[in-house]
Amino acid sequence: MAEQAAAAKKKQKTSDDYSYVGMVFHRLTRHKLAMAGAVMLILMMLFVFVGPLVWRADPNEQIPGLEGMFNPPSSAHPLGTDDYGRDVLARMFFGGRISLFIGFSSAVSATLIGAFIGLLAGYYGGWADNLLMRFTDAMLSIPTFPLLIALASVMGKGMWQIIMVIVVFGWMSDARLVRGLALSLKEQEYVEAARAIGASANRIMWRHLFPNTLAVLIVSTTIGIGSSIIYEASISFLGFGIQAPLASWGNMLQNAQQFIWNAPRLIVYPGLAIFITVLGFNFFGDGLRDAIDPKLKL
Repeated sequence: MAEQAAAAKKKQKTSDDYSYVGMVFHRLTRHKLAMAGAVMLILMMLFVFVGPLVWRADPNEQIPGLEGMFNPPSSAHPLGTDDYGRDVLARMFFGGRISLFIGFSSAVSATLIGAFIGLLAGYYGGWADNLLMRFTDAMLSIPTFPLLIALASVMGKGMWQIIMVIVVFGWMSDARLVRGLALSLKEQEYVEAARAIGASANRIMWRHLFPNTLAVLIVSTTIGIGSSIIYEASISFLGFGIQAPLASWGNMLQNAQQFIWNAPRLIVYPGLAIFITVLGFNFFGDGLRDAIDPKLKL
């Protein structure tokens, strides 16, 4: 009995048996929604980045004449053609690259800006905290989506303009999150020790405080990528985003809306891709957040 109990105890691993990274990975692999999200994202990444290596077609090549318009799926065009006779599958590949690049770039940029503002506010406190947080509150009170459209129309239509627009309205939640963490962390003993040996404020913020906020920032960025993809799709759907002949999932939706009765599949393909990708990022982000929290029992 004693040997069986010892064997069972040895077999049952707890979070104490792992390093922090190992513990997070172990808990993440046990999170069903996170694993479902990971599978969705892996499939979408393979579709977007490996697909063009398998199906080599020019996304902007047009089949002239009426015979090229709205062709149904076939061996020559697995997802059919659009109103210009272009291969829909090829445009899904390259449109996905643009949508994912915009989502990743804008989410990472917004997170870094939010972390910078949050660290300044939390570490210095006083008038700096009041000024930065009141500015953050003012930005949060602005109706985001209408102003996104207005700003996109002013700044111009293009990939980099969309990234800038999303970043302008995407950093506030990260700033508040990091500010709260910095207020707590700056009272820790290791920070007091760094001050005692003469470490500068910049060194304390970026060498001691910032690394301790990375876990929650990674989670925030993961979820933010999905939100940024939705924003890009919404802006492009309204005609203020990526412009032809470039493809994105958003402007494919925008172009297909006028043919919803003639060729409804043209809306289904990019809409389904956006749904799966955003759902995958949300599932994985939620699972990562749960895995990082050691108090939560999985």
